[in-house]
Amino acid sequence: MNTPPAPLSIWARNVSPSPTLAVDAKAKALQAAGEDVCGFAAGEPDFDTPDHIKEACIAALKGGKTKYAPTPGIEPLRQAIVDRYAAEYGLKATPAQAVVSPGGKFNCYLGVLAVCSPGDEVIVPAPYWVSYPEMVKLAGAVPKYVLADDRTGFRLTPAMVEAAITPRTRMLILNSPSNPTGAVYSRAELEAIVAVALKHNLYILSDEMYEHLVYDQAKPTCVATFSKEVEARTITVAGFSKTYAMTGWRIGTTVAPLPIAKAIGELQSQMSSNVTTFAQYGALAALKEKEKTQAAVQKMLVAFDRRRKFLHAELNKIPGVSCLLAEGAFYLFPNISSFGVKDMDFCTRLLEQERVAAVPGSAFGAEGYLRLSYATSDETIAKGVARLAKFCAGLKK
Repeated sequence: MNTPPAPLSIWARNVSPSPTLAVDAKAKALQAAGEDVCGFAAGEPDFDTPDHIKEACIAALKGGKTKYAPTPGIEPLRQAIVDRYAAEYGLKATPAQAVVSPGGKFNCYLGVLAVCSPGDEVIVPAPYWVSYPEMVKLAGAVPKYVLADDRTGFRLTPAMVEAAITPRTRMLILNSPSNPTGAVYSRAELEAIVAVALKHNLYILSDEMYEHLVYDQAKPTCVATFSKEVEARTITVAGFSKTYAMTGWRIGTTVAPLPIAKAIGELQSQMSSNVTTFAQYGALAALKEKEKTQAAVQKMLVAFDRRRKFLHAELNKIPGVSCLLAEGAFYLFPNISSFGVKDMDFCTRLLEQERVAAVPGSAFGAEGYLRLSYATSDETIAKGVARLAKFCAGLKK
C-alpha cells in the first residue's frame, strides 16, 4: 500500500496567486488564440528600456561581468543609489545601507521578513498592492487591513491608523504613489500618519516604487527624511522597473538603517544571492547617465499623462461609473458598485463578452472597483473604454 504524500507546507497552502498576473495571463492566452483583447491588467510600461541602459548591460556582458557579485549589489550601483537619495531628497545614507534585490517585490518581502516575526501584526492600507498581504503571511505575521475608499481619496488618516494599532502591531506599510489607485499623499499627510507610527514604535515599510511617475502638482515624498527618529525605523523600497521600463530586469532597491540593511542582505544571501551581475551595470547607467535617462522618462510621462486624462474623462462619461483622477503611477481605480454586480463577476463577463481585461478591486481589498492600467497604447485605451461603456450600458438595461 502506497503511503500518501505529505501535505504541502502551511506557506504553500496559504499563499494566494497574484490576481493581476492571472488576469494578464488569461488575456494573453486569448490574444495568442487570435482574439482582439484590450488589456488594462498589467502594471508594466509599454515602452522599451532606454537604449543607453541596454547598451551598458550589453557592454558589461561582453566585458565578462558574468560572475557572482556581492549579494547586496555591486559597489558602484549601491553608491549611485545613495547618491540619488542625497541629491533628490537630502537623505544621507552610506552604500552599506543599500541593498539591490531581484525585483522590488523581493525587496518588500525581505523588509517584512527582516523585522517581523510570527504573530506580529502589519497594518496594510487597502486598496493594497496584491502582494503585501501574502508577504506578511509568508513571514508568519498577520496582515491587518484598513480600508480607505474613494471618499477619502484612497488615503488613510492618522485616526484610521491609530484605531488599527494593537500591542502586536510591528509595522505599517505605506505606498505613495499607490498601486492600485494612483493616489499620492502630500508630505503633510504622510508626516501626520508617520507621527502615529512613531508614537507606537512601529517600523515603516515605505514602498516608493512609483516615486517619479507623478502628475499635475503632486510631488514624491521620501518618508525617511522626516526626522532622524523616522529614518531609524523606515525601510525605503524603490527600483527600476516602472520609472525606466525595466520590469523584466528584476532590479529593486532598499535603503534602510544599517542593522536592517545588513539583515536584509544576509537573508538574501541564503535565498537568491545577487541580482544578475551584468544587469546591474544597466541599472548603474540609468542613474549615472542622467540626461539620457531623464529624457526617456519625460517621454513616458507625457504619454502617461495624456492617457490618464483621456481615460479618466471617458470613464466618467459612462453612466454608473465614477472615477477619481489619479495623481501618480499609471492606474485608475473607478467605482462600479452602482451596477450591483460583484467586481469579480463584472471583470469575468467584461473579458468574455467584450474582450477587455481589467482587475477587480476585490483583488486589492476593495470590492466594487476596477483597476485599469493606462500603461498601454492610446488606441487600446480608446477602444477598450468604448467596449467598457457598451458593456455597462447592457448592465443598466
